[in-house]
Amino acid sequence: MSDTTQNSPVSAFHRFKQSPFAKFEFVAGATLTCLLTLLVLFSGILFPGGGTEVNLLARLSEPFQSWAHPLGTDPLGRDILARIIHGGRISLTVGLLSALGSVVLGTVIGLYAGYYRGFLDSFVMRFADVQLALPFILLAITVIAIVGPGIDRIIILMIVSQWVQYARLVRGSVLSLRQREFVQAAVSYGLPNWKIIFSHILPNAMGPLIILLTLNVANNILLESSLTFLGLGADPQTPSWGGMLSEGRSYIQTAWWITVFPGIAIMLTVLGLNLLGDWLRDELDPLGKTR
Repeated sequence: MSDTTQNSPVSAFHRFKQSPFAKFEFVAGATLTCLLTLLVLFSGILFPGGGTEVNLLARLSEPFQSWAHPLGTDPLGRDILARIIHGGRISLTVGLLSALGSVVLGTVIGLYAGYYRGFLDSFVMRFADVQLALPFILLAITVIAIVGPGIDRIIILMIVSQWVQYARLVRGSVLSLRQREFVQAAVSYGLPNWKIIFSHILPNAMGPLIILLTLNVANNILLESSLTFLGLGADPQTPSWGGMLSEGRSYIQTAWWITVFPGIAIMLTVLGLNLLGDWLRDELDPLGKTR
């Protein structure tokens, strides 16, 4: 097992104080992520209309010209800032729920496949190889063309396609951990398999899982925006970052702000999550304790 001294809160705080880059990763990542989360949570209070109010008299207003529309308006006169903040609800919901669903499903399958081995392990790994060979966008287009677009369908599709990453990661950790002394000692004491798996093996495999979860939330936000941009995601009437990019591509030369500001929102969100993921990787990786 890992060294308790290196994993203690005091040791982690000491490393944090000594590494300026760790400070930057944590502060920048946490600030961006928390700020966006707070804006999304209080979007109904900040912009009660949901960014759907049409005002043709103010259509295509340029940004930074008035306090009423600080980031300008779209071709229907809808406020860009309000639509960006409300659109963040869809992106964060899809990114978080799909990643959590994938990690739960993949972890359970990976734990049992890696611990019991045999036919279950062989079948899961061969199925995972086949699934990894399928391009996600092509799979998404095919499935959504059959069942129809929708946020719930995108979440389910992401869970079904991404559990493989967690299953393979957990399986590899289990294969390594099941040979360790503390697991062999638990077996010799006659502990039931389920207790060995969830009390001794899973806690020692959580570090890589948390890192992959953080990075996958950011990746899923990009995937949701891409699918919505293609018309396969959220309802066009609902504010979403991908939908705003799709609506503004016809005005890219005359009204650049319609696409630029949603793009910046996506970039900052993904950047914040990736910085947090990098910081977690350094803190949870035993090889990174010496930095």
